[in-house]
Amino acid sequence: MNQVGLRSSHVMPSLAPYGAERTAAILALGMDPGRFQVGVVSLFEEQSESLAHSLTDNGIEVFHLDKQHGLDMRMFGRIHRVLKQVRPHIVHTNNYVLRYTLPPCLLANVPVMVHTLQNVAERESDQFGRWLQRWAFRGRVHPVSIAEKVSESYKQIYGLPRPTLIPNAIDVGLYAQGRATRAEWRRKEGFAPDDLLYVCVARLFAQKNHRMLLDAFAAGPARLPEAKLLLAGDGGLQAELEAQAERLKIRDRVFFLGRREDVVALLGAADVFALASLWEGNPLSVMEAMAAGIPVVVTAVGGVPELVEHGQSGFIAESGNTEAFASALLNVARDSAVLRSLGAAAAKRARDKFDHRQMVQAYDELYGKLLLSSDRGMSDVSRAA
Repeated sequence: MNQVGLRSSHVMPSLAPYGAERTAAILALGMDPGRFQVGVVSLFEEQSESLAHSLTDNGIEVFHLDKQHGLDMRMFGRIHRVLKQVRPHIVHTNNYVLRYTLPPCLLANVPVMVHTLQNVAERESDQFGRWLQRWAFRGRVHPVSIAEKVSESYKQIYGLPRPTLIPNAIDVGLYAQGRATRAEWRRKEGFAPDDLLYVCVARLFAQKNHRMLLDAFAAGPARLPEAKLLLAGDGGLQAELEAQAERLKIRDRVFFLGRREDVVALLGAADVFALASLWEGNPLSVMEAMAAGIPVVVTAVGGVPELVEHGQSGFIAESGNTEAFASALLNVARDSAVLRSLGAAAAKRARDKFDHRQMVQAYDELYGKLLLSSDRGMSDVSRAA
């Protein structure tokens, strides 16, 4: 039976332009509007930098529920009111929001509930969240993993069969366009054509381990007079990291760019992408850098090794091993021919593996399969058709 008139709702903590939020937006925008009426719910109020505008500009209804920080019992009632208004066939959650979304969904008898684990299971939620999710995954909520490593952690933490695997993905073509503005971006931002630009696009939080990145840069690329490190992202650690760069005597080589709206052009202007994370799920930033045609130097955490072919499209170092990471930063840029070869391989892998249309199709098929197994879901779809 051809399923038409489907209503799906994505529930997120916020619509800040971070990885999980951008993945949900890519999925919402990618679904066939002839089959799906998509809505997005943000627990928190709209922020100054938000994905809401791109969603509403494309006809997707967005709800902001103005959550307070910490436990906010009002969310149960507010989510239930949205569900009564929208009457979704599918509710799709990410991050910690299942604790707020599950009771209203059960009360509203939503036919299909899907939850995507955007990080390794031990990092995705707190102890209460893991207890709730273990119960939910045994019954009404269908879990989705974004990487093999996340699937392994799910089985270890929850003791349940492996979840459906649907890797995150990006608009590969968009990031491939960045190379066209390389010279213009460098000129505008004050960098020379022959500068060797290392870039990290990540929030300045402990998870991303900028401390080790600075240590490795000082021990490796800082020996090269043309090397500079660009840190794009905001967060509470900036003052501490600036002080560390001063102590390492590389402050004149490190540029704190803050949160950027021009990431496509920034990556297109860079030579090497670096991410020294302590833990990850399946980071979009690595895929975006590879789609931009630049090699990556990353740590072997979460699903990251599933993205990068070591020695072909970049280098993978053990997490916390500053010496190995510094060596990789140097090796990736040891000569221009190696840099070009690694970048071309990264771009090809991105085209082959990371295109968002593959992700959208996989979720489309999953939603259909789950609706077919839901008597109420199929009866509602039949009436809508």
